[in-house]
Amino acid sequence: MTDVKTLIEGSKELNIDIDEENINKFILYKELLLDWNQKINITSIEDDEEIDIKHFLDSLTPLKTKLFEKNVKVIDIGTGGGFPGIPIKIVKNNVDMVLLDSLNKRIMFLNEVIDKLELKNISTIHGRAEDFGKDKMYREVFDVAISRAVAPLNILCEYCLPFVKVGGCFIAMKGKDVEEEIENSKKALKILGGEIKDKVLVEIPNSNIIHSLIIIEKISKTPTKYPRQAGKPKKNPL
Repeated sequence: MTDVKTLIEGSKELNIDIDEENINKFILYKELLLDWNQKINITSIEDDEEIDIKHFLDSLTPLKTKLFEKNVKVIDIGTGGGFPGIPIKIVKNNVDMVLLDSLNKRIMFLNEVIDKLELKNISTIHGRAEDFGKDKMYREVFDVAISRAVAPLNILCEYCLPFVKVGGCFIAMKGKDVEEEIENSKKALKILGGEIKDKVLVEIPNSNIIHSLIIIEKISKTPTKYPRQAGKPKKNPL
């Protein structure tokens, strides 16, 4: 039996309610993650407790922002193994979630997780943010875009802000020291229609890890030329 003590205690510390059904879904999610990880590289973290701390609890920290209270429409960009999108969806069932990733093998894994966990109102997209950010079906229709992807903030803004409707928010999940990234993203924010609303420091329970949640409000529409074509934001950041 998987030890769920770390997950239960950590959730309490974050003031996030998880019930038995949620816990069972996290257990099954972890089993699928470890099983698929033998076939494709989804995560370098394979220790039971470390998955609870660095993937599950870390993914739940954005719930402290209270941006997921209503029936919000959320997109998780560069979701990888489903983080933070799937843990958020497990706990906040009323959220309408889209997971975007550029690697088809990971999408196949995510689809199996969605199926086995019997999650509703959640879908996957195989592709790049630069392409789908221009697609009318996805452009400026989300209340919240979130990303735990490893890219500098100015680049992440170009990937993520085009998906957010005016009045919505983009949450960038970052490490503790983000002041330089924030400073370097000012130009991108101005161009793309974003404004930093808050920076929330969160300590991940049962660890000495402190992460930042950078909350960026969409204050005006993103000009139609953004995002630029695939590869451009990374090669020539705003």
